[in-house]
Amino acid sequence: MHVNSAPQTGANTSGAAGPAAPAQPAADTPKYWSTSVSRVTPSKVYIRGYDLEDMIGHVPFAASTFLLLRGRLPSPAEAGILDTVLSAILDYSLQKSGTVAARYVASANPNMAAALATGVLGVGKNTMDPADTARFCVDAYARYEASGKAPEVLATEIVEELRATKQRIPGLGHPAFRYVDPRAQKLRAQAVAAGVWGPRAEFFEEIFRAFTRLPGKESIVLNDIGMMALVLVEMGFTPDETTGLAILSTLPGVVAHVAEELRQGRPIRTVPEGSAEYDLSEKNFKKDWSDAGWAAE
Repeated sequence: MHVNSAPQTGANTSGAAGPAAPAQPAADTPKYWSTSVSRVTPSKVYIRGYDLEDMIGHVPFAASTFLLLRGRLPSPAEAGILDTVLSAILDYSLQKSGTVAARYVASANPNMAAALATGVLGVGKNTMDPADTARFCVDAYARYEASGKAPEVLATEIVEELRATKQRIPGLGHPAFRYVDPRAQKLRAQAVAAGVWGPRAEFFEEIFRAFTRLPGKESIVLNDIGMMALVLVEMGFTPDETTGLAILSTLPGVVAHVAEELRQGRPIRTVPEGSAEYDLSEKNFKKDWSDAGWAAE
C-alpha cells in the first residue's frame, strides 16, 4: 500500500474548505505602520488623542497646527506667536519664483492642485526655506555651549571661519531691504513679548552683529525667513518642520495667485519677447553633420 508521507495541511487535504488563512503576527510584533498623529474609528477622528469634534470651533488653526507637530496643546501665547509666524510672509507677489512658476503651470494645465504643487517645489535653499538657518542656529549654539568662550568672541571666530571658506551665513540679506527688515523685527518683538525668544536666537544675533561689523556689510539685514527660523527653533520645532511651516505660511498667497491666473484664462504663458537674449548664430547643419562623421544621404 502506498503511503503519502507529506504532511497533511489544510491546503492539500482532500475536502478542505479552501486555503489556510495566513498566519497572524504575534501581538508584540512591530507593525509596518505606526503613528501617534491621528486615529480614525468608525465614528470618530482623534488628533493626538483629542476628539476632533471637541476641537472644531474652539481650537484656532495655528493652535491645531502646533498640536499636530508638537504633540501637545499650546498655551495661548504659543498659539499666538505661531499665528504671527504664519502671517509674517503670506506673499511675495511676482518676485517669488515659485509663484511665477505656479502661474506658468496654471496657464498650461488649469488645475489648482498641479499649480500649487509647482509653487511648493519652488521652496528651497535660495528662497523661502528657513531650515538652513534653523540648523545653523542650533549647531552654532551647541558649539557655544561647549566652547567656554564669550559669545562675542566665538561669534567673531565663526564669521571669520565662514569667510575663509567662502560660506554664507543663512538668514541674512534681502534684495530690497537695507539695515533693517521691518517684518523680521516685528516678528522678533512679538516673540519676545510672547516669551519664546531664547538663548539660541540670541547667539545667532551675536553672529549677525559680528558679521555686520565688517566693512561693507553694515547694511545687510537679518531677513524675515531667518527670523522665522529663530523663532520656530526657540518654540521647539525641528529644521525640517520649519520648512513645512514656511510652505504653509505662503500657500494662501499662492492659492490667490493661481486663482487669479485661472480667472484670467490666459493660455500657455511664455517668456515675453524682449525679456530674453538668444544666440542669433545660424550654422551649416549639413557641413557640421558631415564633419561629425555622419555619412551624407
